[in-house]
Amino acid sequence: MKAVAPNDFRALARQRIPRFLFDYLDGGANDEVTLRRNRTDLERIRLRQHVLEDMREIDLTVKIAGREWRLPVALGPIGLAGIFARRGECQAARAADHAGVPFCLSTVSACSLGEVVAASATPPWFQLYMMRDRGFMAGLLDQAHEAGCGALVFTVDMPVPGIRYRDYRSGLAGLSRVRAVATRTWQAALCPAWAWDVGILGRPHTLGNVAPLLAGRSGIEDFMAWMRGNFDPGVTWNDLDFIREHWRRPLIIKGILDPDDARKAAALGADAIIVSNHGGRQLDCVSSTAKALPHIVAAVGDQLPLLVDGGVRSGLDVLRMLGLGAKAVLLGRAWAYALAAGGEHAVSRLLEMIELEMRTAMVLVGAKSARSIDSGILESGWHAA
Repeated sequence: MKAVAPNDFRALARQRIPRFLFDYLDGGANDEVTLRRNRTDLERIRLRQHVLEDMREIDLTVKIAGREWRLPVALGPIGLAGIFARRGECQAARAADHAGVPFCLSTVSACSLGEVVAASATPPWFQLYMMRDRGFMAGLLDQAHEAGCGALVFTVDMPVPGIRYRDYRSGLAGLSRVRAVATRTWQAALCPAWAWDVGILGRPHTLGNVAPLLAGRSGIEDFMAWMRGNFDPGVTWNDLDFIREHWRRPLIIKGILDPDDARKAAALGADAIIVSNHGGRQLDCVSSTAKALPHIVAAVGDQLPLLVDGGVRSGLDVLRMLGLGAKAVLLGRAWAYALAAGGEHAVSRLLEMIELEMRTAMVLVGAKSARSIDSGILESGWHAA
């Protein structure tokens, strides 16, 4: 099978990587209601065709976090992406750099910040969770600053890990160490190309940024235990003061879904907000981001830039989100599927597809500039209910 459309990479990823990894990437919290809503609500939004305009010049550039980028798209943070393909975060960072879009490195990446910085000409954005060990957090912030990271993406919707039943069914979680290792080893044996590329050639396997906290342990069980033990359910808005003490560059707050929370983030000096429900992986049965975004635009859209993620799979989806009021869109699973399917080349191909889809659709809706897109490109009467 060859990928001819962005969503083809999902099927290719499913064929290539072990089940426990695919389900970790593909799954959501609880019964995955919000996971499905992210897609179905976005698909309901109808574009308004507008013809016979001079559309020879299309401008997709956008300014985010003090820098101009070629597309209103970023590769959002994905935990453990480095084991979807060999040294995966490095490959994705190179693809993003080639396409002229931001790449955001997760706190819980397989490749360390230093390794990713060395692999790409453009320093990544760095994503951070609030952790109990504030000294370690301060050290990570210092590393990100010294590495030249252009923005800090502070995730606020994960004070505790969500309940993801698919991980229990696949053998990623909930088994004894012996049974878990046996289950995952068998699943990996069924994916020999992945096992050779990642399991053998891709070593060492660690959680690069948090490896110092794991005292030499590197198993997935150690990762899960670290998550349970180090995320901080006591975090409050006051903790943003700690972040600001250690970070003077653009601060982007990720995980806002409610207008009141958006107002608080704006009042506390966030440089941008990412409207996000963590890809449906945290609290199930909440709003899709397509439905939440217009309310947040109404609350704070004139005060700071709004970015969004959740269910975005194509250039048409990016255009829909821009029409709802976002200034740029983060890809999540979309780029991770491509990475798992074919590494850097596939991620580059995905971004080329998205750019082509956007250019084609912008001609047909009469939008000459990504920066000027508004609700006028959407058909009246649509609703993401």
